[in-house]
Amino acid sequence: MGHIVHVIDRSGDVEGFRHIARLRGRDNSDEPRAMNLTARPSNGSQVARDRIDPAGRLANSIGELMGQLDGRVAVITGGGRGIGEAIALRYAAEGATVVISSRTASDLENTLSVAGLDSDRGLAVVADATDRDDARRPVLEALERFGRVDILVNNVGGSVGNNDPFLANDDAFESTLVLCLTSAWWTTSAVLPSMRDQGFGRIISIGSGTSKTTGASLPYTTAKHALVGFTKELAKTGAPFGINANLLCPGWTRTSLVDFERIATARGTSVEIEEERAASESLQHRVLDASELTGMATLLAGEDGRGITGQVISVDGGYKV
Repeated sequence: MGHIVHVIDRSGDVEGFRHIARLRGRDNSDEPRAMNLTARPSNGSQVARDRIDPAGRLANSIGELMGQLDGRVAVITGGGRGIGEAIALRYAAEGATVVISSRTASDLENTLSVAGLDSDRGLAVVADATDRDDARRPVLEALERFGRVDILVNNVGGSVGNNDPFLANDDAFESTLVLCLTSAWWTTSAVLPSMRDQGFGRIISIGSGTSKTTGASLPYTTAKHALVGFTKELAKTGAPFGINANLLCPGWTRTSLVDFERIATARGTSVEIEEERAASESLQHRVLDASELTGMATLLAGEDGRGITGQVISVDGGYKV
């Protein structure tokens, strides 16, 4: 019997993040910033919908989370597309100053434009995460421009080359480890001293469903498993200095990197078959949208998540449970 695939339209969430981010990016005395559009009565009721229109549905759904990152500076690697872009838009909507990096300038410029961030609250850094000096630049430029980094999201990953283990391809194995694991160390090591000195830090690395199981190439699964140990030791090391570290693991998520057409072509199947196969691996029988990870990413970055550290947290619809 085939699986029933549920398709949930969450495009409104992304548009809502964009709208709120644009409101927050304005510096116009005639139009109050989004942080001033929220009502927080003592009874804890959520935001008045009519004050946030046309993003009322989204604003009401995130309620008290709005403004959770006011005054914080966040560096997000791989912030031009996919999960990184979604997190950048959400953080901007929450009031953070956002520094994003990737190898493609146009992607970065588009993300900042969509978020409505000018140079006072946004910075794009073109960098290759597989090069040590380049990988460190987003953090170093953020420190130079804004004087601090409160949040680091390590969001670079992927497989490189032919990963057939029977071919003993050392270059592909090592390149995948550098992209998924070593790059996270380079950015983290660049930010740790300043986080220690300021007594506050949130480091969120993006893992995968294969961080806890199997299902991808040998190099990729190895690297994503290694991020578990990396995160736990980092949390232990950083705890005395107010630094939290967590691993956020998505399952199948719709991004530009998850190209079902390419997968179908490689396997000689169809897009529909590949989407159904991916969806069948989770309890919810669906592929998630990148925006669905942003709530947890915001919680881990803010004050409400101060008691969460050293954890491997899945937002995956019940992937391979």
